[in-house]
Amino acid sequence: MLNLLIFTLVGVGAQLVDGALGMAFGVTATTLLIFSGVGAAHASAAVHLAEVGTTLVSGAAHWRFRNIDWKVVVRLGVPGAIGAFLGATVLSGLSTEAATPVTAAILLGIGLYVALRFSVRPPAVAQARTSPHTARFLSPLGFFGGFIDASGGGGWGPITTSTLLSRGKTAPRTVIGSVSASEFLVAVAASAGFVLGLGRESLGNLVIVAGLALGGALAAPLAAWLVSRVPATLLGTAVGGIIVLTNAQKLFDALDMPGAGVAVLYLLITAGWTALLTISWKRSRLTRAETAGRLEELGTAVPPVLQEKNAVPTADRTP
Repeated sequence: MLNLLIFTLVGVGAQLVDGALGMAFGVTATTLLIFSGVGAAHASAAVHLAEVGTTLVSGAAHWRFRNIDWKVVVRLGVPGAIGAFLGATVLSGLSTEAATPVTAAILLGIGLYVALRFSVRPPAVAQARTSPHTARFLSPLGFFGGFIDASGGGGWGPITTSTLLSRGKTAPRTVIGSVSASEFLVAVAASAGFVLGLGRESLGNLVIVAGLALGGALAAPLAAWLVSRVPATLLGTAVGGIIVLTNAQKLFDALDMPGAGVAVLYLLITAGWTALLTISWKRSRLTRAETAGRLEELGTAVPPVLQEKNAVPTADRTP
């Protein structure tokens, strides 16, 4: 019962991140599971089994609200499923000692990417409800995202969603909806790969799967509230830094690095993370001030979330 509660809390934390950013359920859940002592391959297998249910529900919801471009789902999801199956079989074939540093390095890289992506260059905003991207662009992206997602225990959203949003050619709701729907194919293929590679061991963590799924369901309403209160730039940078720190510890332990060197690296990581958080905070304040100013010009009531006493007025903003 205690284990179910622990893994439910892991699912809550992962869903809060995913619900607020539209990505990172897998990378957050896998990081927390590995940090709690679960093996890399078993953690990724449990996360993807849980995602079979969560992505199915998520995809159905996005379909209901017409957030899906089915061409993107097919062109991204089918190659993604192939990559995920291969990634799962590769990770299943590694020993626990060999898999831990590999997975930690991949997750650390993804965490760094998420932190930089949301602080230095936030995703652009477009209005097009259908994507102009062709299979030549989407298929390699899906294959790479699927392989990294399965072999690293997460990364489908950070890689595919961030890339498509950064292109600025498709409405964010369509990008997130299409990526979420295609992730169902990735989760099914990855789960099949883990069943083939790990055998019955992949089904031996049903308590973890149940906890993740239950926690995700419980946290979904809170995540919807969170995204309306915390700027995505600040939240994405914070989550990226946490993922970097936790996986850095696993990587340093696996490499048996000396204590002095580890302390210096932690200091550098913390300093860099603090700088990115500062950039994100300032950017979010300016964005809120600009949005509030435009609403006032149009004679529209400014929502309470934008009524920040210390927000910098648009007219006073330095270039």
